[in-house]
Amino acid sequence: MDRPVSLIGLLCRTSDRKPGGGRGVEALAPVLAEQLGVDARFIGSTSEPRDQHWRQDLVDSRGCLLEAGGQIDDALVAERFPILLAGDCSIAVTTLPTVARHVPEAHVLWLDAHGDFNTPDTTGSDFLGGMCLAAACGRWDAGLTEDRVDPSQVVMCGARDLDDEERVLLEAAGVRNVRPSQLADMLDGEDVYVHLDLDVLDPTVLPAQFPADGGLSDGGLRTLLGEVAGVSRVIGLEITAFQAPELQADRAALAETISSIIAPLLPGVSA
Repeated sequence: MDRPVSLIGLLCRTSDRKPGGGRGVEALAPVLAEQLGVDARFIGSTSEPRDQHWRQDLVDSRGCLLEAGGQIDDALVAERFPILLAGDCSIAVTTLPTVARHVPEAHVLWLDAHGDFNTPDTTGSDFLGGMCLAAACGRWDAGLTEDRVDPSQVVMCGARDLDDEERVLLEAAGVRNVRPSQLADMLDGEDVYVHLDLDVLDPTVLPAQFPADGGLSDGGLRTLLGEVAGVSRVIGLEITAFQAPELQADRAALAETISSIIAPLLPGVSA
C-alpha cells in the first residue's frame, strides 16, 4: 500500500454512552500520526456521553454521522487511504455504504465482539451502535444514505456476543461469521475495508464499553491483521471504541499497544 493517508479523529458524539471513547480518539490519533509521518485532523468537539434512545441519537448525531461518511468519501475520491477514528461503531451507518458506492466489490471485514445487526424491531437496548451494520446493509432505514452494503460481502470475525434474533437476521442476510484461521483464504485477492471495534480484543487486553469475554489476544489480532494485509488489498480502516482510561499515562500506554497491533494494516509502516 503506497497511497497517501487521511487520518481523521472524529470527536463529535454519535451514540457514546461512556466517556472513554472520546478520550480514546484524542489519545490514539497522535500516536498513529507519528507512526505514519502524517498530520491527524480532528473533526467536531467532544460532548457528554448519554444513555438515550436510538431515535434521539439519530437526530442528535446526524451531522456527525454524515461527516463520517463524508470523510471516507473525500479520501476515496482523492485516492487516499482513510483511517477514521471514532468513539463508537455508529459511524458504520454512513461509512460502509460510502465504501460500497466507491468499491462495490469490496468486502467489509467486521472485527467486533458484537454483530450490531439488530433493527428497531429486534433491539433490546435501543442502542444505535447495536443497529449500525444492519442499517448499512439496508435492513432498516436510518434516513442518512441511499447507498447500501451487500451483506454477503460482510465477513465477521471475533463476533461472540450476539442476540438470538440478531443471529437469525445475520444468517438470513448471508453475513458470514468465521474463525480467524479462515480469513486468509476467504479474502485472498480481494479489496477489503476493515471495521475494527477494539472490543474484539479480550477485555483483559483493553477496557471496553460493552465487554465480552473470550476475545482475541493482542498478538492474535496482530497476526490476523498481518495475514489479511498479506493476501488482500486493504482500502481503508476505521477504528472505534477505544475506551481510554482517565489516567494519561495509562491511556498513552494503551494507545501504543493499539498502534503496534494494527501496524500490519498501516501504509508504509513495517509490520
